[in-house]
Amino acid sequence: MEHFFDQIPETVQEHLRRITATSGLPDTEESLERMARAWLEKKTLFEQRQEEHGLSQVSLFGADEARGALVLTYSGSLITVGPLTGEGRRVEYTSIGLRQDVPDAATADATALTDDLALDKLASFSQGPIHTSSALFAIALIEEEMDPEEEQQVLTGVTRVLAEDFVEVNKTLLRG
Repeated sequence: MEHFFDQIPETVQEHLRRITATSGLPDTEESLERMARAWLEKKTLFEQRQEEHGLSQVSLFGADEARGALVLTYSGSLITVGPLTGEGRRVEYTSIGLRQDVPDAATADATALTDDLALDKLASFSQGPIHTSSALFAIALIEEEMDPEEEQQVLTGVTRVLAEDFVEVNKTLLRG
């Protein structure tokens, strides 16, 4: 068996061990390797889709930043943080689909970031079904200037494509 777990950044390894234990998969090294392989594939897909759609990665995103962001967590979950409007931000959370301790998806239409988004830190929100996330592995921003409504549509669209990609990864690598 290949050693995918060793290819995972150390900052993510312990988190991956914990979510493997709550995934419903057998508590074995083989399950951990399968989860690691899936995580690596999701990371690659995130990077590919980011490039295809004109997003660039940053290490910090200010809570008062007008633009939105697309986030990949240590768990492999996706968070779409919409652009800041008069009502707040639309935030969409999409789980990896294997965790039994979080919802598959959740949305808040008028929330705020309670702190800046930063790599290796949790995202936290003022209201909505998700108050905090797993630590953040990647933060991507749209490079092109656009109005908030259009930006929200692009971010939501990229998230939808990635969610479909991630479902396929789960099916092929984890279920059989």
